[in-house]
Amino acid sequence: MVFLAYPSSQICFGSYPAFAAGTSRSCGSQQGESCSAGARLAQGGIVLQRLLGLGRTPNEGEVSEILSAELENWRVNPRHATTILSSLARLQLPRTATYVLASMRARSLEANVFHYNAAISACEKAQQWQLALRLLSSMPGMRVMPDEISYNAAISAFEKGGQWQLAMRLLSNMPDMRVIPDEISYSAAISACEKGGQWQLSMRLLNNMPDMKVIPNKISFSAAISACEKGGQWQLALGLLSSMPDMRVIPDAISYNAASSACSKGGQWQLTLGLLSNMPDMKVIPNQISYNAAISACEKGGQWQLAKGLLSSMPSMRVIPNMISYSAAISASEKGGQWQLALGLLSSMSAKRVLLDEISYSAAISACSKGGQWQLALGLLSSMPDMKVIPDEISYSATISACQKGGRWQLALGLLSSMLDTRAIPNKISYSAAISACSQGGQWQLALGLLSSMPEMRVIPDEISYNSAISACEKGGRWQLALGLLSSMPDMKVIPNKISYSAAISACEKGGQWQLAMRLLSSMSDMRVIPNQISFSAAISACEKGGQWQLALGLLSSMSDMRVLPNEISYNAAISSCEKGGQWRLALGLLSSMSAMSLIPNEISYNAAINTCSKGGRWQLALDLLSSMPDMRVTPDEISFNAAISACSKGGRWQLALGLLSSMPDMRVIPNEISYSAAISACETGDQWQLAQGLLSSMTAACLRRNVIGTNRSGCIFAKGRLRIVG
Repeated sequence: MVFLAYPSSQICFGSYPAFAAGTSRSCGSQQGESCSAGARLAQGGIVLQRLLGLGRTPNEGEVSEILSAELENWRVNPRHATTILSSLARLQLPRTATYVLASMRARSLEANVFHYNAAISACEKAQQWQLALRLLSSMPGMRVMPDEISYNAAISAFEKGGQWQLAMRLLSNMPDMRVIPDEISYSAAISACEKGGQWQLSMRLLNNMPDMKVIPNKISFSAAISACEKGGQWQLALGLLSSMPDMRVIPDAISYNAASSACSKGGQWQLTLGLLSNMPDMKVIPNQISYNAAISACEKGGQWQLAKGLLSSMPSMRVIPNMISYSAAISASEKGGQWQLALGLLSSMSAKRVLLDEISYSAAISACSKGGQWQLALGLLSSMPDMKVIPDEISYSATISACQKGGRWQLALGLLSSMLDTRAIPNKISYSAAISACSQGGQWQLALGLLSSMPEMRVIPDEISYNSAISACEKGGRWQLALGLLSSMPDMKVIPNKISYSAAISACEKGGQWQLAMRLLSSMSDMRVIPNQISFSAAISACEKGGQWQLALGLLSSMSDMRVLPNEISYNAAISSCEKGGQWRLALGLLSSMSAMSLIPNEISYNAAINTCSKGGRWQLALDLLSSMPDMRVTPDEISFNAAISACSKGGRWQLALGLLSSMPDMRVIPNEISYSAAISACETGDQWQLAQGLLSSMTAACLRRNVIGTNRSGCIFAKGRLRIVG
């Protein structure tokens, strides 16, 4: 905003000496006065040139020296001072403008409101709100009364400087100074509140304008809509947009874009697309910002197809996609699991001469990470410097995560250590992904080392970092360390969550510590953490391994009381606990009840139930379960067959046991040592020593290792058979 009291004179920067000489020759006595004015104008241009030559940080003495010969001319015609100050405002030179005012006061020249307004405007344009405040505050002491232009420029300076409190104070002080705020005053104050995240104040100011007989304009509404957008108030933003015609204010592209962005941030992709389609009906042409907001809304809503369609439609609407358009579309592809599309969009950016940035690359790398394409992710990261794009912590973190998902913990650690060489500072995400990579690779020592090194790198571990480390200890069978990490989290001001407790319970389960697992599960409620399926399943499995089938069943039944639905893992652990406790009836009951819970039994469910029947001497039920598996679209595996063969062996049904063994290849299941041992045991029960010896030979032919059980049993059977022959 430039404030000029009178029309500016044209300032030329040509050959002023020649101009002066030509003027002198053409002037007579009657034109002396006009020639003198022209000379002063030329001199003013030279003064401006010299002031500009001082740069942006002159000192007061330099400015005073340049103005020394010109100030007397300004005494005659103050408009020349206004012209110089206005030019300095346009060129964003507030310090020079302030020193010009100081020089005028030092020579007792009148500095009027137009001079001050121009200087304050220079401060506003250069975002020097402190200087603007100083100038405004000094005006009454210099017997210059600020007007609405003075206040508006100062409020705008505060808005650009993020000083919404000062902007509000100035606005409220204007009536006390007998200055009536206008729509510019309110719009600048609303915009200041918008930038300060004060959407409630922005709405209050907008609503107060009619009471102050000030009509809101496009700028007022757009600033208020933008404030609602930043405050996450998409409903209010839409309400303001729809109310504009009622106030006889026609929305423009800025109004629509702010409302679209509000809907986008609020996850309202349908409304965002509706606003975009309505813009032409309101004779508003969508621009890059409009489309970018719509593509971003589709990205947040998981609508990658729509995002792609919007991007491809932009050229037909004479809107050129920019890096923001492409980056949002690539991110939409990433969230939709479309890594091929993400790579295609990234490559098309270069083809269409759209500048690539770290956001575009990071989104594409993340897409490759989610698609399990760790090699492509590494390739993208390494190609960034060739495209003059510096990888940042997001790029590295996404690539480390890709290596983690690909089971490449060595590469993940290498990337983490190389970040410092590229001036990319590792953050929580980088470390957490690397710790998780070590966890999956069974490197619990490295995982703990990374966690402990985070504070040294001034990176505060969060719950994800701790969860990954606890999981690493769980996989490494270090339940004591897992519990130590869990207990240390509050000391680091990190609140354990469901994942933290579930990983610790699982560590106790693997370590055979069912009592500790139960204690952790019960303590979750005290810590205001609601157990989930994983927490309960790990605790049930811990009880199963500890032979506590009653506790396991109790936990399963209590899940519904905690509004947690059991899953296949919960039931499988409970059935397995019944197997170890010899409770075949309960195991079968649990298996049959899974369908009532809309759960589909898998091979683990059936195997546990068959094992239970085997231990309970219920070979018929074991065979029934095995034969019913294909009907339930569950393919039996070697564990299923082994359990059924064992059941037949215990029931003295050696023929059935051998039949099952011979049928395994037809089901594409390869018999193993356990299969043969169970069949040999069945032959032992039936005194079939020749068959047992044949099975033992078959094991050798199949390159199977004879285990102790199979060898002992076949030896006993052979001995029995030989005794019978001799007798």
